[in-house]
Amino acid sequence: MAKLQIFRQFDNAPGRNAAPGAGTPVDRSTDKVNLLDFDRAALAAWFAARGEKPFRATQLLKWIHQQGVDDFSAMTNFSKALREELAAVAEIRGPTVAADQLSSDGSRKWLFELADGNRIESVYIPEPGRATLCISSQVGCALNCSFCSTARQGFNRNLSTAEIIGQLWMVNRLLARSGDAPVSNVVFMGMGEPLLNFDNVMAAVSLMQDDFAYALSKRRVTISTAGVVPALQRLAEATDVSLALSLHAPDDALRTRLVPLNQKYPINEVLHACREYVGEGRRRVTIEYVMLEGVNDSDQQARALARLLRQVPSKVNLIPFNPFPQTLYRRSSAERIDSFRDILHNSGIVTITRKTRGDDIDAACGQLAGDFTDRTRRRKRFEVEVTGGAA
Repeated sequence: MAKLQIFRQFDNAPGRNAAPGAGTPVDRSTDKVNLLDFDRAALAAWFAARGEKPFRATQLLKWIHQQGVDDFSAMTNFSKALREELAAVAEIRGPTVAADQLSSDGSRKWLFELADGNRIESVYIPEPGRATLCISSQVGCALNCSFCSTARQGFNRNLSTAEIIGQLWMVNRLLARSGDAPVSNVVFMGMGEPLLNFDNVMAAVSLMQDDFAYALSKRRVTISTAGVVPALQRLAEATDVSLALSLHAPDDALRTRLVPLNQKYPINEVLHACREYVGEGRRRVTIEYVMLEGVNDSDQQARALARLLRQVPSKVNLIPFNPFPQTLYRRSSAERIDSFRDILHNSGIVTITRKTRGDDIDAACGQLAGDFTDRTRRRKRFEVEVTGGAA
């Protein structure tokens, strides 16, 4: 009954059959509380404030996150009076699907429309034994990494907890409908810098790890950051999920050019914070390193990277650059990437080359762009830089 209810609710969802991009986005927000915004502690407090026992939070989490139910009338272990009260003051509202693209390699990308009309992207990557969802934490990105399509689109705002966890919630419902494997791993590697939206990301992570919601272990949730040091220091107090660092250069001069945040938080400071987070000998931080032809891919730079990481418990993911319109960068050749990898290997650093997935639908690393209003004018400035036109 619960699963049938999920499909009926989805089939009747506003805008499900609308053509992507058709018409003007409509704000579908209401005055009701969106219960996707609450982790278990917040939900228990909300129930207690309404005179209900805190255990109702556990029951509701199971209905929402494990059963995928968004209709209070289907929650049969609640009294009729409580169901009616919940329907009057609350809702369970995820993002609306604006587009759904399937890659030739089995990856799947969704363009999700939010209540204010902004749109974000999420990517599902199935593999033998696991199914990873790459989710967004901001509408656009507040940083300005030069090799990333999202960064070139500018920035609008942080996502709410409901908009973050709503990506996972909605994708699992869609996967159940199509008979595909549910999400087993989540990576915060979509649009945005997660640590610049700290509180909402932490609330979403709490739900991902909650046994009564998604029950994902710390090794199955990964937060990727460009190196926001104060937030990295807070992270160790809030969670113990896996950590990935977008490094991309072995020295400060080059990294500042590629990742402008480096000017505020230079490499040694960032690596120290990462080392403090993972602890000595317990775990490794994943070092993400996008391979840019003639920029950061020489043998000399590989040796410099090996020296840099000598004291950091780490493994390296080499990421072949994924092009996007008007980019000035090119992907390093397979031979160059192999040489770079071998130097790191021979220095005792575990190194893999990430397989490119979903690039035929612009779903690969660094290609997510969404559809939103840029409040920074970065998109316009980039267009001027490329075309030589006037602002």
